Amino acid sequence: MLTLKLLRDDPEYVVRKLAVKHFDARDIVYKIIELDKTRRALQAELDSCLAEQKQKAALIGGFMKEGRKSEAEAVKAEVASLKDKSRELETKSDENSHELESLLVLLPNIPCDLVPEGKNSDDNVVVKMGNEIPELGPDALPHWELAKKFDIIDFDLGVKLTGAGFPVYKGKGARLQRALINMFLDINTAAGYLEVEPPVMVNEASGFGTGQLPDKEGQMYHATLDNYYLVPTAEVPVTNIYRDVILGNNDFPVKMTAYTPCFRREAGSYGKDVRGLNRLHQFDKVEIVRIEKPENSYAALDEMIAHVEGIVKRLGLPYRILRLCGGDLSFTSAITYDFEVYSAAQGRWLEISSVSNFESYQANRLKLRYKDADGKTRLAHTLNGSSLALPRVVAALLEDNQKDGKIIIPEALRPYTGFDTIG
Repeated sequence: MLTLKLLRDDPEYVVRKLAVKHFDARDIVYKIIELDKTRRALQAELDSCLAEQKQKAALIGGFMKEGRKSEAEAVKAEVASLKDKSRELETKSDENSHELESLLVLLPNIPCDLVPEGKNSDDNVVVKMGNEIPELGPDALPHWELAKKFDIIDFDLGVKLTGAGFPVYKGKGARLQRALINMFLDINTAAGYLEVEPPVMVNEASGFGTGQLPDKEGQMYHATLDNYYLVPTAEVPVTNIYRDVILGNNDFPVKMTAYTPCFRREAGSYGKDVRGLNRLHQFDKVEIVRIEKPENSYAALDEMIAHVEGIVKRLGLPYRILRLCGGDLSFTSAITYDFEVYSAAQGRWLEISSVSNFESYQANRLKLRYKDADGKTRLAHTLNGSSLALPRVVAALLEDNQKDGKIIIPEALRPYTGFDTIG
């Protein structure tokens, strides 16, 4: 959530920067500024009313002691009138605050200056590529056929048990999932990230804090009886650990990692792009989250990008890193880098990670602050990244490593799988 100070100080800057996200903010921004002026005027009037009420109330006892009953009664009447007026002002102030809040949450985060202009994913900028794309023979199979051939992932059984997008992993497929999760967590913890195991259901306040609500409620599975939401990413519960927290100046950096299953409706998904593991409603993902001082957050972002790249390199998968353009940037992000791996049998790139800096946008919603060296309370910066999302990693591993009728497991992964090949 953008700060009122930013909106007051330079509304045209906000309007201009949000246009990079193809968001027309002018009407909302200036409506917020007017509401904020009214809010401050109401607060000033309320403070004056309460001060006068307190001052007059203090006179009543003195009048009564002096036997000036009629004057005391007159002041009592004035105090009662002031109480009525203060209640009226409080009601107006509450209504104003509610309207102000409802408009503030409609504004997305401002993209940083590094974000390129563009309308959609076609305009994203490739900043780096690594590992060679394998040349597969004419008999190469897509991962969903390999999964069936080796009986390691059963998509039909998932449909029977739940529905489309809920696969069942079997045998070496299940062990491969567990191996990847353990490998990713071990690499993350070795890099100083504290492993946590959060709930996979969160309350509405947690969804609001990281920006999933009210923006993405249609994408989240909602347990309506208890008003809980199944997590779309571990980012939500892990970042919310620090909701309503004031950190000390020496508490940084905060680095956390977590594995969770993730749940997304993926409404409107169809066609070849959702076959097999390409797009699921339930999937496994390991996440990294950082909380930083504002002056350090972009150095932290670079570290996170290098960290995720290191994991992909160990797996030996062809990859590319993209800087997302304004039109493809999420509602909450100030800048995002996507990692994609090449799915050789499908002949297409698959996203496996997004690494983002939200600057103070989430922190403002979370009320996540810290005391700087001068004792001043400031908003922290939050960052997160997938390290990694498993389904498309598995898809690329199966397709890119098929050879002589077998799947060759990358060497770095073998200590975790306990086997060298599938098939």
